[in-house]
Amino acid sequence: MRKIGFIGTGLLGYPMAESLLEAGYHLNIYNRTRSKAEPLSEKGGVIFDSPEEVIVNSEVIITMLSTFDANLNVLKPEKNDFTGKTVIQSGTIKVEENIELKKLIEEKNGEYAEAPVLGSIPNVKNKTLITLFGGTKEQFEKFKPVYEVFGKNVEYFGVIGKASAAKLAFNQLIATLTAAFSMSLGFVIESGVDVEKFMEVLRKSSLYAPSFDKKLPRMLKRDFSNPNFPVKNLLKDVNLIYEDFAEKHIDTEILDALKYILRDALRIGEADSDYSAIYNAIHKK
Repeated sequence: MRKIGFIGTGLLGYPMAESLLEAGYHLNIYNRTRSKAEPLSEKGGVIFDSPEEVIVNSEVIITMLSTFDANLNVLKPEKNDFTGKTVIQSGTIKVEENIELKKLIEEKNGEYAEAPVLGSIPNVKNKTLITLFGGTKEQFEKFKPVYEVFGKNVEYFGVIGKASAAKLAFNQLIATLTAAFSMSLGFVIESGVDVEKFMEVLRKSSLYAPSFDKKLPRMLKRDFSNPNFPVKNLLKDVNLIYEDFAEKHIDTEILDALKYILRDALRIGEADSDYSAIYNAIHKK
């Protein structure tokens, strides 16, 4: 299994593809904007002008795309034959969307697995990305070495839909924890409390999350450039979370507030900033 197709070399997809090349895998690559993928050719990647070419020339096709529709547009299951091929969807999409993709790929004689990843660019580079794998146990054992290139934590969640459900649950925590910390930090600053003293106590408590310290320098400087995960993508995920949580009869009032805050962050020009820029929407300048 050395001929892997990789579709989608965005913020996270690029370093993932780069890591696979460094690990010795043969990679057939497609990205909608070819220039963003082109540097990977210098590392041994073969860049194609169409996703169809990647599919034809690959045994395994990993997609790292932001939406269900983007997956449909590149995979075109109504047109392409997937006999002898496996599609692994690694972006964040809804549970039922993964199930629908599985159905469409299997109808064209292919196999399907889901492997959404938890983490960001630094996690890929230092090999601490966490993979949530959904599919058969046989698929998990077969493809685990591929995802171990990004980090040793490759966790098996069972049938299609379970891993994507877990990913949405994790991303809900990303959004709510960042918003909650932004509120407390803003209040501490406006109240004249020493921020380092506040953090010192917080780190000793059960309330602490390491992400607070990761985002603290950005918030204090209000510098949200060079994002690992932008605000607009978090809003996309929160909309997915809202729909799937509501379908499971989970109260979504907190998510209503989050959507308002994220839309406000977009309104003030933070769409492409790091997602921690929601601090600027919560604690306005």
